[in-house]
Amino acid sequence: MSADTPLMPIPGKIDPVPTKRGAPARADGKVNLVGLPKAQVREALLAAGMAEKQAKLRSKQIWHWIYNRGAMSFEEMTDIAKAQRPWLEDHFTIERPEVVEAQVSEDGTRKWLLRTHDSHDFEMVFIPDADRGTLCVSSQVGCTLNCSFCHTGTMRLVRNLEPSEIVGQVMLARDALGEWPSRPEGRMLTNIVMMGMGEPLYNFDNVSQALHIVMDGEGLGLSKRRITLSTSGVVPMIEKCGDEIGVNLAVSLHAVRKDVRDEIVPLNRKYGIEELLEACAAYPGANNARRITFEYVMLKDKNDSDEDARELVRLIRHYKLPAKVNLIPFNPWPGAGYECSDPERIKSFSNIVFEGGISAPVRTPRGRDIDAACGQLKTAAEKKSRAERDREAAAQAD
Repeated sequence: MSADTPLMPIPGKIDPVPTKRGAPARADGKVNLVGLPKAQVREALLAAGMAEKQAKLRSKQIWHWIYNRGAMSFEEMTDIAKAQRPWLEDHFTIERPEVVEAQVSEDGTRKWLLRTHDSHDFEMVFIPDADRGTLCVSSQVGCTLNCSFCHTGTMRLVRNLEPSEIVGQVMLARDALGEWPSRPEGRMLTNIVMMGMGEPLYNFDNVSQALHIVMDGEGLGLSKRRITLSTSGVVPMIEKCGDEIGVNLAVSLHAVRKDVRDEIVPLNRKYGIEELLEACAAYPGANNARRITFEYVMLKDKNDSDEDARELVRLIRHYKLPAKVNLIPFNPWPGAGYECSDPERIKSFSNIVFEGGISAPVRTPRGRDIDAACGQLKTAAEKKSRAERDREAAAQAD
């Protein structure tokens, strides 16, 4: 870590993480209105010199065009005076992240490589099913948690994503699925999981601001019951998440023994299993209708024994948790030090948990062929050296 690297303080008793606090100002000096709460859109118009009465009206119109119509330019906003649109274009933007690459898996899963305005890359994934479509949204560029089984965890943490970059992922998915104007019924994109790159509770304020726009009936209009936030166990922020955002909670548990979880989820050394499960038991709004999901990646000869399964049942019962367990077959990646548990071992583990009265389905791996499955997200751009990317850019220019 260089001496001039600014430290981002993390709420709670956790060491500061060496990363920039957020995105630098845009090179063009414009304010991106995407991701701003309604009141801040109006304030931005006022700050740029618009009269107060007009700013109140225009902010409502702009909000509607962004989140209900999916507008990508002020020129599309036909109920705003034609003469005023160039002024808006000079001062503001309504920009989504740039799409660098889009891939489609043989099973229909889609993965996008996205780029921020300051040229950092991150990914999002859309998983279609017969009765739902789930968008896996990233909260950070890279990750600081270093979970040893997770390819994303091998990336360095670059910075937090801004609210515009989080909301923008949902908007880009709607673009690709042709789901504008926004409507409550008949959508392919029905659910959101904050399970992409990064730890959402280490970027709480930006994630909260973005999700409130996603949940706003006049915004993107998704119910909080259709949104799940996944954490590796940032205990001090869990109650705050329930109180202030109110979405479903998922926890990356992955082990029930301290020594094993210390190894594969290093955050366990700061917030142990018992402390984590106590926070889950107190999660606001959790009940049998809105159960907490425990994610459990199946690693051969590491966390997959019958004894592990029985201990998992004991812990859930002990803390009286309204819970379900998602068993995730390990998705291999180059250099991983683990193997996936055998199918028979996974079935035995699942049966023990089911017999304990807890739902424990085995998640069907999706998007493996395009590295879009759980734990595989790592931007393709990072795998290339800067020199390689410069050579490719030069070749394209020729």
